[in-house]
Formats: sequence, structure tokens, C-alpha cells
Amino acid sequence: MTKSAAQAYGNVAKQISSPRKLEADLLLEAASRLQAVQNDRGDKNAKLDHALRYNRKLWTIFLTSVTSAESQLSAEIRQNVANLGMFVIKQSMELLGNPRPESIGALININRQVAAGLMGRG
Repeated sequence: MTKSAAQAYGNVAKQISSPRKLEADLLLEAASRLQAVQNDRGDKNAKLDHALRYNRKLWTIFLTSVTSAESQLSAEIRQNVANLGMFVIKQSMELLGNPRPESIGALININRQVAAGLMGRG
């Protein structure tokens, strides 16, 4: 009973959470997945593949959002996010083709920095 109540609360919290908080949480989740791969001493390639795909999908959604006509962000912010998103996607694709878990630090940092900015701690 307690587990289902906790799940229900979590679902409601996600629905009423601000979009900025949700975006920050998703970025931190992506950073956490990438960090876990970097910290793992075992076979990293499969985990790296999953973490990079998650990150790429997330940034694809961000890119779609900031480049849509409905975006309420300023042109400068839209351009900056689009440029950053293209860099992240390019790096993710390069790492998918040539897995080097030691080279994901930049992606981790970008996700954490953007999340901090979204939460007002940038």
C-alpha cells in the first residue's frame, strides 16, 4: 500500500512540477547515467550506448522545442540552446561510433551546467 501511495505522489509531483525543474531533472538523470558509465570498471560499451542514446533523445527534444515557432524564449537563448544541442548530439553520435567512456566528461558537464541554470543556480 505504501509503495503505491509513493508512486501516486511521485506521478502527481511530476505533473505539477515546473517545466524548468522537469528539464533540469532530466538533464541531471542523463548526466548521472553518463557518470555511472565513466565510473564503472566493467564492460562499459553497452552501458555507454544506452546512456548516450538517452542523452541524445533528450537533447533532440530540447532542440525541437527551442526551434519551434511556439517557443517563447528569446532569439539569443534559442540560438544558444540550439548550438549547444547540436554539439551534444554530434559528440554523442561520435561516441556511439567510437566508444570512449573517458571522453564523456564534456557531456556530463554540459548537462549539469544547463540543469544548474534551469534551477537558478548557474
